[in-house]
Amino acid sequence: MEHSGTTRSMVADRPPDAVRLQVDGREVASYVWRSQLPASTAPRPFLHPVRTLAGCLVTDARPHSHTHQLGISIAAPDIGGRNFWGGRTFVAGHGPAWLDDHGAQRHRRWLRHTDSALAHTLQWVDADGAALLRERRSIDCAPLNGTAWILGVETRLTNATDRPLTIRSPAALGRVGAGYGGFFWRGPAATEQVRVLSPGGSGERAVNGTTAPWVAVSGRNRDGREWTMLFLAADATTAADRWFVRARDYLGVGSSLTWDRPLVLEAGARITRHILAVVADGNLGEDAAAALADAARPA
Repeated sequence: MEHSGTTRSMVADRPPDAVRLQVDGREVASYVWRSQLPASTAPRPFLHPVRTLAGCLVTDARPHSHTHQLGISIAAPDIGGRNFWGGRTFVAGHGPAWLDDHGAQRHRRWLRHTDSALAHTLQWVDADGAALLRERRSIDCAPLNGTAWILGVETRLTNATDRPLTIRSPAALGRVGAGYGGFFWRGPAATEQVRVLSPGGSGERAVNGTTAPWVAVSGRNRDGREWTMLFLAADATTAADRWFVRARDYLGVGSSLTWDRPLVLEAGARITRHILAVVADGNLGEDAAAALADAARPA
């Protein structure tokens, strides 16, 4: 299978509000903690570029087909009627539509800032600047073996309003299979021989919308360099969420906060999600992927 596309590259010129992340002295990712992007992208912090230990690129940002998809980020299409995903909003009975309903995530302060670990607070605000959510986000990088490293992303989201907030995916509004919202990885463009694996089956159709101990996506770039991204939950709560997977029109994997039913967050209530992403060189089969998942899983 060949997945190709034109990308508006953000690799060559590092944005000014970005920090490097390293594993054993090697730069493996850049975290854009304050993005200067159009309102229609639902501006938010994101990780891009992300690379294997051998330097193979495994993310994309702002491709022409989906300019609101940003490497690895936390995003949601409908929180209290505001679009924190970017792009068009899915309207029940109508379909995707361009609406002036986009929110943004704003950095507040750093809690931790090292070469391999970051933590900061954010606010999710609507177009008028009113906060809907407060967030504490942690990102850490660690070696796993000679060809793989682990990226951990933990988010704690608290309702910042005095009323219940409803979180919905397009699937909750009638778009079958589109249960996205939460942690999301946009894979690289111009990727060949894409393979999607999980313990429950292989391929997008078998994995999308399921719960599984892990999901692995492998590919090869135009230079013949092979890579694998493996995703797993770091706690039982996150493990109960369904996986959102795309491997045809674009390459992406998400861990969904909610699928086809609304999630209501009461005033002052908090939810926590923690995802681990193993970034590996090589095109790994099912046994090798399962072994990596076991090695990465918290004791």
